[in-house]
Amino acid sequence: MAFRSIPVPRTVLVSCEHGGNRIPPRYQQLFEHHHELLRSHRGYDLGALWLARRFAREFDAPLYAATVSRLLVDLNRSPDNPRVFSGITRPLDPAERDRIMRRHYRPHRESVETRLRELIANGKTVVHLAIHTFTPILDGRVRNADIGLLYDPRRSTELEICTGWQRAIGRMSPALRVRRNYPYRGADDGLTTYLRTQLPPRKYAGIELEVNQRFVTKTGTIAAGVCNTLLSIQF
Repeated sequence: MAFRSIPVPRTVLVSCEHGGNRIPPRYQQLFEHHHELLRSHRGYDLGALWLARRFAREFDAPLYAATVSRLLVDLNRSPDNPRVFSGITRPLDPAERDRIMRRHYRPHRESVETRLRELIANGKTVVHLAIHTFTPILDGRVRNADIGLLYDPRRSTELEICTGWQRAIGRMSPALRVRRNYPYRGADDGLTTYLRTQLPPRKYAGIELEVNQRFVTKTGTIAAGVCNTLLSIQF
């Protein structure tokens, strides 16, 4: 069952900041003893890129996806966040870290922001869906959710979209545990949080979708029932 969260159509833009675990050749020696870590949730968001592509196709939306590992540089952190670099890359000298930012960090974020500005300048109102997945257990603690919808509760459009989406998922798939601003808070540091400071609130809504990785199949897709339920939203 679909729902309409707002009274007028909106343009959708999809991004995926942790879509892969690729390490550029220049830095592969740094990671030669970290292959298992790269394949884990710490290396990338399993299934996120596949799901982002599905959303982009469903809504005929532009997709901006990054496949460089978050262990090289985390595209969903601000440049001054101490965790923008992992423990593997943080010890690099400042010039090398700046090179990583210029070649692998800024291009993705600037491309997303530029396209959003273009859409808004052309009179569009945009819902930015940033697609992520999360590990079911972190540091020994079980995450008590299947779906997380992250947003800034001070922004009425984002609140309306996420509460409506939560209700719609509950009607279609009551067994799915949907929580808002869990397992992270939508107003914490991230790409959507930054973009809220740059774009007008009436024209930009930034939503992070988080899906539990227990729904990721062996082929890297998301379980069909969960995927179809999520795609039922109408913006």
